[in-house]
Amino acid sequence: MSDAHAPLIALHHVSKAFRVVERSPHDPADRRRGPRVVPVLEDITLAVAREEFVTLIGPSGSGKSTLLNIICGLMQPDAGEIRLHGRPIVDRIGHVGYMPQRDLLLPWRTVLDNVLLGPEVMGRDLAEARREALELLPLFGLDGFADHYPATLSGGMRQRAALLRTFLCRQEIVLLDEPFGALDALTRRTMRRWLLGVWSRFRQAVILVTHDVDEAITLSDRVYVLSARPGRILEEVPIDLPRPRETHADDTAAALAPYRQRLLAALGL
Repeated sequence: MSDAHAPLIALHHVSKAFRVVERSPHDPADRRRGPRVVPVLEDITLAVAREEFVTLIGPSGSGKSTLLNIICGLMQPDAGEIRLHGRPIVDRIGHVGYMPQRDLLLPWRTVLDNVLLGPEVMGRDLAEARREALELLPLFGLDGFADHYPATLSGGMRQRAALLRTFLCRQEIVLLDEPFGALDALTRRTMRRWLLGVWSRFRQAVILVTHDVDEAITLSDRVYVLSARPGRILEEVPIDLPRPRETHADDTAAALAPYRQRLLAALGL
């Protein structure tokens, strides 16, 4: 496959295990047992095209966050290969924007200084990044909050600030690890619509991790379903529906129902 037609990023037969050292509760000397190998991911093969929105869904402990850590280069797989633009890549740090589950805003930095942290770490021109950040604050629902500190923000605003920091890194691939997991249901619904608006403007490839089937269907071009640990790809489900997909609208809800049933069945629910 030529580079021009290759997926933006592809994983081929990726596996990962952790070695866990246990202590015996019945050993008065508390001697350490030998390490126990815990398989986390097994033979993962998936691909993401340019400008595509892909979601990973699966039970807790299925290795979804570990998979994101491998994709962004914080971990290396025990087996398998990761390709970027069709070429194998080992050092992936700096090639992928990553927002973990927590917003990780620094409490002593203002909103503007927090969102500039990503470009700062990546060595971007800070004057240019500052101008861009100030222009984007309204789009991210943060107009007028540039000089506020994280403690004064709502949960949704903190997440939007963290997402702006991630998007300002200007990477072709953005990884989002349950960005709305700590929010209430109403705020989550609002944030989904907002995220699609932001994605439609930036058109970066997105890999989202979620436990929410409706969230996966509403946002995604494709959904990969992972098994319980060790995580394996059980099913790949394309979502062939136009956007926006409002799950509370009767006509859209009827169109989404077969996808929901298929995903729930794959999850064993």
